[in-house]
Order: sequence, then C-alpha cells, then structure tokens
Amino acid sequence: MQFSEKILNLAAEAEIALKEHFDRIDGISFANTNKIMESFMEHRVSDVMFNPTSGYGYDDKGRDTLDEIWADVMGAEKAFVRHNIVNGTHALTIGMFGLLRPGDVMISAAGKPYDTLEEVIGIAGAPGNGSLRDFGIGYEQIELKDGRLDLEEIGKSLERHGKAAKVIWVQRSKGYLNRRTLTVAEIGELADFVHKRSPETYVVVDNCYGEFVEDKEPTALGADLVIGSLIKNPGGGMAEVGGYIAGKARAVELASYRLTSVGTGTEVGATLGLNKSFYKGLFYAPHTVAQAIKTAHLAAYIFEKLGYNVEPHWNEERSDIIQQIITGAPEGLIAFCQGIQAGSPIDSFVAPVPWAMPGYQDEVIMAAGAFTQGSSIEISADGPLRPPYTAYLQGGLTYESGKIAILSAAEAMLKIKN
Repeated sequence: MQFSEKILNLAAEAEIALKEHFDRIDGISFANTNKIMESFMEHRVSDVMFNPTSGYGYDDKGRDTLDEIWADVMGAEKAFVRHNIVNGTHALTIGMFGLLRPGDVMISAAGKPYDTLEEVIGIAGAPGNGSLRDFGIGYEQIELKDGRLDLEEIGKSLERHGKAAKVIWVQRSKGYLNRRTLTVAEIGELADFVHKRSPETYVVVDNCYGEFVEDKEPTALGADLVIGSLIKNPGGGMAEVGGYIAGKARAVELASYRLTSVGTGTEVGATLGLNKSFYKGLFYAPHTVAQAIKTAHLAAYIFEKLGYNVEPHWNEERSDIIQQIITGAPEGLIAFCQGIQAGSPIDSFVAPVPWAMPGYQDEVIMAAGAFTQGSSIEISADGPLRPPYTAYLQGGLTYESGKIAILSAAEAMLKIKN
C-alpha cells in the first residue's frame, strides 16, 4: 500500500515517542508467556493431548489438562475451555444462568453491560424470550462515578437486596460506552469490598478484551468468575471458535451445568481435534495481545495528532486492547472503518456499511478483515451509529499488519477532512 509522506512521518514520530511504552508491553508479554510455559511444563503437555475425541468425550486428556492449565494461568481454582461456546455473549450467558436463580438480583457495578447482553438480562427485547427477567431475576445498575467504581453505592445496593444480591457483574472493558476500562487492581478491590459485606455474593467479570494486557487476571485478586471468548485475546489468533470460564470451583461447576447438564458438567464434550489450536492459541496469546496493544498506542498517537479525541490517550497504560477514536460524525465513523477494512489482509476490497446487526439496538458498522469471522484480536473496528460516533478499534495479529491498517484508516480520514 502507498501512504502519504505526512502519515508516514507521523508514524515514525509516534514510534520514537512510544518506545518506553513498547518496552513495558514486551515485559508484560514475557511475564505472561513465562506463566503459561511453566504450566505447560508442570502438566507435561505432549502431542497426544491434541488427539480428537468423539461422542461423549469421556476421559479426554487434552481437554481436561487444558482446563487445568487455564485455571493456573488465570489464577483460578477451576476452569473450562470449550469449542461449543459460540461467542463471548454465549459464554457470559452461561455464567449468568449458571449462578442466578428466581428471586435473585444481579447488580451491574460498572453501568450498562455490553449491548448484546441487554436482551439476555431482559432490559431490552420482548418479554417471554427466556431472559433473566422472565425467570424472575432482578436487575440493578450502578453507574461509575468519575469513571471509577462507586463502592459507596454498590454497598448500599448490597444492603438493600440482602441475600438476594447473588451476582455483582463487572464489565472490565468499555464495550460501546465512552468510559475508561477498569484495571485488574480496581476489580480486586471491588471483590474484597463485596466479599467482606456479602460473602455469598459472586463477583463475575466480563473479561473480554482484557486477557493478558496486565500480568494478572481478576481471578488472581478475588473475582469469583472471569469469562471470555477465544476469538479475542486468549485464543492468540489461532483459535477459530470457543470460549472459557474460570474462577472459584463452585462457581465454575454451576456454570458448567448450564453448558451441558446438571451432573455431567465438564466431564463430557468431545473436542473433535480442536485441542491443538486451543493450546497453540494460549501459547501465542501474550505475544499477540502485545502486538494489539502496540497497535492501539500507535492509533491513539496518530489520530490525536490529526485532531481527534481519543480514549485512552497515546501515553496512557492499558487494561484492554480497545482504542476509541471519537470521530464526531457518521461519515467519520464510516470512513475510519472502511479505511481499516482496506488495510486488512482479508476482504480488503470490501467497503463495510452500517446495518441492523442482531442483538444491537442501533445500526452498527463493522470492519473485520480477519482470517476467523468476528475475531477481535486480528484487526477490527466497529461502532454503533449514534453520537458521538465513536470507532472502537481492537486487534493486530502483528504490529506490522496493525500499523498498515492504522495508516490506511488515517489516509481515509484525511480525505474526508480535506
């Protein structure tokens, strides 16, 4: 691809300014890779664990060992990783229905959850579809205060609902909201706060986009469950499907009963030859995530210099891979996404347009030039067609390919500015 001298000079300037940040990111990647390597060695991973199973999948050594490794890496008591979890929303739904019972209350501690969960909870969509609300499960939402968890209001909510307050729900990343991402330390502080006041309440974290950005996961600091998708960070660009749930043993067990059936849980489920991609993806994940974070820093620098508001700023440390570029107009959001698509390895010739995507309340535009459909760790950009028309960028399998996509988007944005 050919880029203007202005954009190339801006990228070169950015990489000089970002050197210290890139070095820090590489250090986190090394620490997380070392943690994964130690677990692989402790569990004596060998190629026999990549063999497929069929039918019930009883005694699948590869599957069971991967679950144990995943628990190690997440700092959890127990975990499961499964190919038949179709996306992040599905994994999160399994967790919700696993823990909540009629009469219970779910408290969302970081404002509105991700758009696709609204119908699952029952705050959107038609009644009678099988949402949590249809099953008599209450919902309360606590807004962030100055971008941070409002522990005082969360405490009041716990007191108000008493034993019915079964789940404190925390969305680590920003989703489609213009807010900062929560750090692992903040979530750990919340877990400690909740458990001291209500020991029977589960702290559940939507961990999507956050895995391996820091050197610890929320379960290592007390969260009861963390949940995510394998075609985001933890699949390392190798997993083509799947999701995971990790955390306290009882919470994971209850979730597993929603995945399969009560009493069978994680003991069944043929892997059909997919184990190898999951092991390999986990092995690659810290490095791949580091590439995505570097891509996000680069995007923040370039678009801030081009006059756009961005979140986080180019010199801020990250807790997820998402970079917001606030375009201010629908044509800006569309141009950005089309620029990302044009700089992607797959379907570069396609121009994405807004459409009514299932599970969303607004039209959404999505650029995703990925080898795996919907993979957010590769390179993608999307956003709902609503003010302030924010583009949410994520991914970059390699920094080099991520850089190309960013330069392509910058050129597209220059054209509409001029």
